[in-house]
Amino acid sequence: DKATDPSTSEENWECIQRFCDQVNADTEGPSLAPRLLAHKIQSPQEMEALHALTVLETCVNNCGERFHNEIAKFRFLNELIKVLSPKYYGTWSSEKVKSRVTEVIFSWTVWFPQEVKIRDAYQMLKKQGIVKEDPKLPEDKILPPPSPRPQNSIFDTDEEKSKLLSRLLKSNHSEDLQAANRLIKSMIKEEQEKSAKVSRRVNTISEVSENVKRMDELLENYKRHELSKPDQETLQTLFQRCEKLRPLLFRLASETVDDDEALAEILQANDQLARALGHYRQVVAS
Repeated sequence: DKATDPSTSEENWECIQRFCDQVNADTEGPSLAPRLLAHKIQSPQEMEALHALTVLETCVNNCGERFHNEIAKFRFLNELIKVLSPKYYGTWSSEKVKSRVTEVIFSWTVWFPQEVKIRDAYQMLKKQGIVKEDPKLPEDKILPPPSPRPQNSIFDTDEEKSKLLSRLLKSNHSEDLQAANRLIKSMIKEEQEKSAKVSRRVNTISEVSENVKRMDELLENYKRHELSKPDQETLQTLFQRCEKLRPLLFRLASETVDDDEALAEILQANDQLARALGHYRQVVAS
């Protein structure tokens, strides 16, 4: 009640932080807090609803994966949608509150892309014409690092940046929140690039393994003169694809010099590929 007190125009950050601490300390906190916040966000008093949205976003920043799982459920998302929908409270909710709710849901589609229900809820709002266009998120918007994060995430491994980010997010100054937002965006970009490289490596190594296995099977039949015309064409296509995979493996190896385990996987795949290509040339030429 203190954190969402409608009689004050300024956020009570001490109470907001204590609310977050209570959510984290209480076993039932992550499941109870969204229900309490939904009730406040639906308040007919604009200031109470706006304060509740600030508390919600601060919880998203500070209360971890269990809280994220709760807000990503239709049960909670529907409570936010009621504030926007003319069938429920949309007719009397203020434009400011509706705008903030839209911003919140949209920001979650960006920060939690793995949460399908959030994306579905937002797309439904657009489909029904309740949301006309994607909101432009303000620079000082409090945004959480994405969760769950992969192992060895930059948010965990770059200690200096993580400490700076934590300090900025705890600040009440809009300049610090803007700086935190910019830092998060740059870290996210770095994280995405790193993730893309890992994905490229895993997919390429997997393709090499599958192609080599299939080529070996077809070459055995080729040696026994048991290969049909379509299979001969498949074998030739596989050979051509495997030739193209070699320079791709070299490029991946040059990107992975700082990861011994990954580099070993790439070199092993390259050996597989070289053997399969040599085997093809030897069998088909003979």
